Amino acid sequence: MAMEIFRAEASHAALIGQLLWDFNSEFGSTTTPASDFAARFETLLEREDVLVYVSGTPDSPTGFAYFTLRPTPYFDGPLAQLEELYVVPEFRNHGLGTLLVGMAQEDLMDLDCREIHINVDEIDTDTRRFYEGLGFSNIQPGEDYRMLC
Repeated sequence: MAMEIFRAEASHAALIGQLLWDFNSEFGSTTTPASDFAARFETLLEREDVLVYVSGTPDSPTGFAYFTLRPTPYFDGPLAQLEELYVVPEFRNHGLGTLLVGMAQEDLMDLDCREIHINVDEIDTDTRRFYEGLGFSNIQPGEDYRMLC
């Protein structure tokens, strides 16, 4: 399945707000209205320390990945935090999450980012397996214990 992945701009705020609302609703989380998310993303997407990638098209989005960046004393580039990753249910298991994270990783490497933090619930074994399949780990190199956030 060929799928477009693009970097979101402020003009995409409404579609990202709707996707975030869909994500929270799917998992039964109390959620902010999509219109409120959209208004916030209009501002967030103007910032250089916010990266959002969308799969699909602006008229028919199929998923998104939302990253924030912050400074760190451990290296010159920023540290990234994956805030949200969501793929619309009927488009799952086609590699879209991998493509979204992969495009972000390419851009983050260009920014000299050397670390991405990802929070996953301990009981969410499928999501943990997904990230581990991409090479992420909660064990620091050279250590034999888990890092917990």
